[in-house]
Amino acid sequence: MSEPSSKARPYNSPRRTQHANQTRQDILSTARDLFVTHGYGLVTMSDIARVAGVAVKTVYTSVGTKSEVLHELLIGDVEESRNSGTHDEIQNAPDLRSAVTAIAAVVRADTERYSDSINLLHSAMASDDGARRIGERIVSAYRGDLRKRAERLIAADMTAPSLDVNAVSDRLWFCFGLNAWRTLVGDCGWSFADAEGWLSDQCFLMLSDWRPSGS
Repeated sequence: MSEPSSKARPYNSPRRTQHANQTRQDILSTARDLFVTHGYGLVTMSDIARVAGVAVKTVYTSVGTKSEVLHELLIGDVEESRNSGTHDEIQNAPDLRSAVTAIAAVVRADTERYSDSINLLHSAMASDDGARRIGERIVSAYRGDLRKRAERLIAADMTAPSLDVNAVSDRLWFCFGLNAWRTLVGDCGWSFADAEGWLSDQCFLMLSDWRPSGS
């Protein structure tokens, strides 16, 4: 009979893994609720642990530091947002007006869906270097998506000939970037529907050859 191996085998328990994943999701959900309700700067790791019903050490081992908790929440939303659409709204549009209207609808849907996370990001960026870095990454990804749409608009020969890809991309960002929605919906109290319609109109005018009568 052979001697039993003295080398311990790693113990992998599917149930334990499932429990760990559920604990992690509970912590993230709790953190999101606390951050949105009280503001990122006022919530401590002890608060998250207490409401989630776990030890503070568990929060650190499951997710990480407070900045890393925020990172997981926001980056998860960004990836979900970028994977939720086919981004074929321009390909299926017959003209610039239709394309811009479709872009506005897609962006509005994501902005409204993730409004709590967007507000959370803005509040956190004021007090947390990690949040600022997350914000820069999110803005970069968002602007990258709008630039791809700009390239498609130009390829489809829908925009004014005088506008290159940078000019179209900048106009899309001006009309549909995070600050545009925050200004109209957050500061001015517009509905998302009203903001969508107005921003769509402004973007169409900026990207077309339209000129006011008599100009």
